[in-house]
Order: sequence, then C-alpha cells, then structure tokens
Amino acid sequence: MPLLQGKVALVTGGSSGIGAACVRLLAQEGARVVIGFHKGEERAQALLAELPGHGHRAFAFALDQPGRHPALAQRMEQELGRADILVNSAGFTQRIAHKDVQSLEPELFNQFLTANLGGTYSVTRAMLPLLQASGDGLVVNVSSVSAFTGSGSNMAYCAAKAGLDTMTQSMARAFGPQVRFLCVSPASVDTDFVPGRNRDELQAKAQKLPLGRVVSAHDVALAVVACATHLKTATGTRIVIDGGHVL
Repeated sequence: MPLLQGKVALVTGGSSGIGAACVRLLAQEGARVVIGFHKGEERAQALLAELPGHGHRAFAFALDQPGRHPALAQRMEQELGRADILVNSAGFTQRIAHKDVQSLEPELFNQFLTANLGGTYSVTRAMLPLLQASGDGLVVNVSSVSAFTGSGSNMAYCAAKAGLDTMTQSMARAFGPQVRFLCVSPASVDTDFVPGRNRDELQAKAQKLPLGRVVSAHDVALAVVACATHLKTATGTRIVIDGGHVL
C-alpha cells in the first residue's frame, strides 16, 4: 500500500524544478496533490495530466499577495476536505555578486525576502488550521545550504533562507505535536532555478565534492517524501542533501 494513501499535499512552486519532482513522488506514494503555481498554467496542467491516482488539482496563486492566501486554504478544504502536507518550494533568485551592493537595491532585496521567506510564512499561516486538524501535519520548507554558509546567488537570498531555517525552528516549537516542520537544504541543484547557470558549471562543482555528482531535483524530492514517511520524530531541523558541499 502506498505510504501516503489518504493524505493531501500542497506543493508551492509545484509546476517545475524541485516542486514538480515533489509533486510526482508524493502522488506516487498515494497522496492527492495540489500543484501550486504562479505562472505557467500550461506546464502545471501538463504535470497534472501525468500524475498517477486521482483527485489532484492545480491552483494558481502568488506569494506576494498574502491577502489571498486564506482563500487558498478555504479552497483546499472545500475541494479536498483536508490538508496534511505543505511543501514550500516556491521562490526565485538571480545572480548578484555579494560585493555588488549597488545592484542589490533595497527594493530588490525585499522582493527576494518576500519570494523566499515572507510568502512562505503567509501560505503556512493560512494553511495551519487545516494542518493542525490533520493531527499528523507536516510542513517541509525547501531551504538551502546558503542559509548557514552565507554563500549563494546573492546576499538577500542567503538572508531569506537563513530566516526560513529559523522560522522552521520557531514554528516546530510552537505548533508541535500536531504539526512538524522541517527544512531540506540542498546546494546547487540541476534545475533552471538560477538564471544563467548551466550543466557544465554544476558538473565542474560536483567533481570537487565528496560524492562527485550533481544533486538532482529528484534527490531533493526523495528527502521531502522521507520527511513525510519515515522521519516521524524529526522536527525543527534541517536535512542537508548537498553531496558533501559543506564538508
């Protein structure tokens, strides 16, 4: 029997990259999955059509519109009756050298914070009543090793991920035992998340790591599913899946 039979999961940023990989694996384990997306409805619908099982949905919403997030939770309850798992995978970044503070203007800095931290908080806040009602609720935040190395695509992204890790700890303490909160923390992942990054660059970095291979979106999704199926006593901590990047 699939390990997540009867569960309902929402994956933000679920139409591409790590989010899409999570959607596929959660559905394979029997969960009914909601693909949360902002842009790219055609891509979301194509993913929806390939999922095993039934009862899946694709909901459009933006992270920077917190006033609409309660309606998202209401729709989850109306159409699926419950929510057991929230995977916060949505976000964005761009390459800005850390010393180039002139390019990282305050407005742009705050956009990164909203996309990678504030929006995640807002969606989680809206979904909390449903997750608490589940009795076995789980929130998995897709973070990054940038949260604790201070090295990443730009300083605002690093700051946002550090905030995400701390928020995960705080929420785990505040809302257990009904809801567990975990981070999965990859290094560079083989997706299009960082504009301008190519496979050759990722491979060159990977060859210097202890495991010698590029981390894939599927690798991250495996860790997310493990949080739901096997790591039942883990909360308020991070699962590092970086191929040995931080060693």
